[in-house]
Amino acid sequence: MNQTPWKSDKWFVSPWNYHEEVVSGLQFADEILIHDITLRDGEQQAGMVMNRSDKVRIAQALAQAGVHRIEAGMPIVSAEDEAAIKEIVDLDLGSDIFAFARCMVADVEKAKACGVKGIVVEIPCSEHIIQHAYGWELDKALKLSIEATLCARENGLYTVFFPIDSSRAEMNWFLDTIEHVASEGHMDALAVVDTFGGISPHAVPYLLRQIQERIQKPLEPHFHDDFGMGVANTLTALACGCRVAHTTVLGIGERAGNAAMEPLVLALLTMYGRDIGIKTEKMYELAQIVREITQAQVPSNKSVVGERLFHIESGIVTSWFEQCGVEHRLELMPFLPSLVGQPEPQVVMGKCSGIDSVKSWLKAEGLEIKDERKRQALVQKIKATAISKKRLLTKAEFAELAKEIQQS
Repeated sequence: MNQTPWKSDKWFVSPWNYHEEVVSGLQFADEILIHDITLRDGEQQAGMVMNRSDKVRIAQALAQAGVHRIEAGMPIVSAEDEAAIKEIVDLDLGSDIFAFARCMVADVEKAKACGVKGIVVEIPCSEHIIQHAYGWELDKALKLSIEATLCARENGLYTVFFPIDSSRAEMNWFLDTIEHVASEGHMDALAVVDTFGGISPHAVPYLLRQIQERIQKPLEPHFHDDFGMGVANTLTALACGCRVAHTTVLGIGERAGNAAMEPLVLALLTMYGRDIGIKTEKMYELAQIVREITQAQVPSNKSVVGERLFHIESGIVTSWFEQCGVEHRLELMPFLPSLVGQPEPQVVMGKCSGIDSVKSWLKAEGLEIKDERKRQALVQKIKATAISKKRLLTKAEFAELAKEIQQS
């Protein structure tokens, strides 16, 4: 097969993604890293609980998938979280292990005691959230930031400064604050934090430019998904030169969640030609582990990892599926299930099924109805049954209907 960036033996996306006019302004870093926050921000989704063994299991799966950095949790939260972080560090998984901390010296010291390589240090950083949500004087946030980040440096921790609500902050005050922390305190990198998911993809480059004019530090996009923009915003930030993306498995997290790792990594690979070292064939298994542990409600058609993503119900699409066969399967889907570790496509039986669906199932079940009118009658029976049950049919139900039609 003729290999092109937009069409390989595993995916087929739009060729316009690679048009010279499209890619000329992209500034991707030579190396892009995933900083996974499933074990901390992901658990903040209402109702989700991960115990020590859960966190260790997920961390192991993340490392097996090639995730570069794992934010293992916030040790100040509980003794169990602290123990989980220590165990994850001791396992020496191959990923860099980070902890999360408030801008408090005690938090930083507790994180250091866990043996982590790096730390993410948070502080509220919009005037309105400091005043209304925290009830602090503005100077308090700056003072705590300087003290905590200096402590992190003294303890040899790679320090990511994490200013909460960056995207809604008053620009000059926000820029002054991060500049003060960069010069009087310490940061190895700055997280660009869209805490409430309220920035648009078109505004991301502007915000990044404003920051880069004031401080020369690596920037790490941390975008929430309240308006469904998490992945798009993160891709935009990476295309502007950011090197580290904060993501969660399944996009879980506070409120609407965070930028989801799976579509982000797959888009980088297929739409932008950036293989960042994540084992995409592990993504479905990883998602299933997180789903099982957290009891997350995952839409069956969720991008990349939905359980019915590659199920085919429509009669016309079943016809295409049969006609294309294995050789031309990418005519029906943008990427093969095997690329992300999904099971092979399957034809299912429901309200939208047609004659080609019925022929496929009859053959698979070793049944035969030669009379075209009876086959059409079976199609109508299937539709009526699916409507009454409001779901797909099982093989047993299909076989029973087929036998009824045969005997009619």
